[in-house]
Amino acid sequence: MAKARTTAFFCKECGYETSKWLGQCPGCRQWNTLVEAPVRKAATAAGRLAMTGASVKVGAGAGVVGGEKRPKRLSEIEASGEHRVTTGLEELDRVLGGGLVGGSLILVGGDPGIGKSTLLLQVCRNLAGNGHRVLYISGEESLSQIKLRAERLGEFSGELSFLCETNLDLISEVLVEEKPEAVVIDSIQTMYREEAGSAPGSVGQVRESTNTLLQLAKGCNITIFIVGHVTKEGTVAGPRMLEHMVDTVLYFEGEKNAPYRILRGVKNRFGSTNEIGVFEMRNDGLSEVKNPSEYMLSGKPEGASGSVTACSMEGTRPMLLEIQALVCRTNFGMPRRTAAGTDYNRVNLLIAVLEKRAGLHLSDCDAYVNIAGGIRVNEPSLDLGIVMALASSHRDVPVDDKMMVFGEVGLSGEVRAVSMAEKRVQEAAKLGFTTCVLPRVCLSRIPKAPENLKLIGVGNVREAIDLIGR
Repeated sequence: MAKARTTAFFCKECGYETSKWLGQCPGCRQWNTLVEAPVRKAATAAGRLAMTGASVKVGAGAGVVGGEKRPKRLSEIEASGEHRVTTGLEELDRVLGGGLVGGSLILVGGDPGIGKSTLLLQVCRNLAGNGHRVLYISGEESLSQIKLRAERLGEFSGELSFLCETNLDLISEVLVEEKPEAVVIDSIQTMYREEAGSAPGSVGQVRESTNTLLQLAKGCNITIFIVGHVTKEGTVAGPRMLEHMVDTVLYFEGEKNAPYRILRGVKNRFGSTNEIGVFEMRNDGLSEVKNPSEYMLSGKPEGASGSVTACSMEGTRPMLLEIQALVCRTNFGMPRRTAAGTDYNRVNLLIAVLEKRAGLHLSDCDAYVNIAGGIRVNEPSLDLGIVMALASSHRDVPVDDKMMVFGEVGLSGEVRAVSMAEKRVQEAAKLGFTTCVLPRVCLSRIPKAPENLKLIGVGNVREAIDLIGR
């Protein structure tokens, strides 16, 4: 009798399994992504839940685990509205789509030290303070370390418990016995199952651990947060299929030396993936930034050439940003182009449009473009702001400090329409701007201009550049 295989090769990107190593994955066609891991030898997590007597009741919006195995027609399915629980942080609720859904599995990724554990500890404090049973499980810190961090955040009350453990078999027993409503796993790379037979953090362990937590979340109707470390490429460490298994993927972004943090939804089965939440790191934890536009424009210089205020949309939220440009004569034969916070190739394209359509001679000039504040935005509506900032710096003529611009620029020099023009205009009026330069075709989409705000529609880049210095 042939011996059963004890190991197999798995693709880190798509989870494809094969008995031998291959240079290219047959599933996703990626190179050098197959790694060796032990083959699963035990029963599935769903079977373990059944043996422990755990409930298989499925929460609103959760997937099916257990229950009747008969296919149903669409007309036979009862659709009930999903009940959401607020986290006490409006910015996080915005990204989640209105709050937490029972039985959901949420992955929170980000660079080390960015504030993932601090954010989730604040969420646990708020949930416990509102009468919910919460369990915080740490595989990286001791209980004394967690207490030191908790004391900096303020007072804690309610049914909030802490556990330091990395064995998922023991954690599963605790969850089935305690039946908390929300659980934090910090982090998934430290968790392991003895039956998997590989080291913690390996592809097999991360996949098996996530599958176990998925069955627990759906079968016991527990909302589980998973903290995931990221690689140097900026993705969550472990197999790529980890992001496919969970319900929501959140990325915590920001520079370590910058005070603000951005929480961005990459995947969300219960809401939009376009929303962002803005936080500010302080000594007492993360504080919500209710008005990101005002925060991003703080410190904007007055009367400086090359500085333009533009508007970007993050989901349904308009955000005003400062675009800075510096154009100067080059000392070498080849001019230098640099872009920080926006697409480098897009900046080169807009410089070529200015050369061809507006008659600006930039071929012998260095050009530097920066989105102030360290935020990165690639929305086409910033095109007009970049164009006016480059022209302002080239002519050394400042743009009106109370002027806000937005619009997409085409290769023919035309200014094209963008979405949600009315919301952008309202945001400019709320922050006290007196002039708004926008695509001419968007004027008809704004039924009534706000008071004390003048709308100027432009059809091409020449018309926009002529407004500089007025």
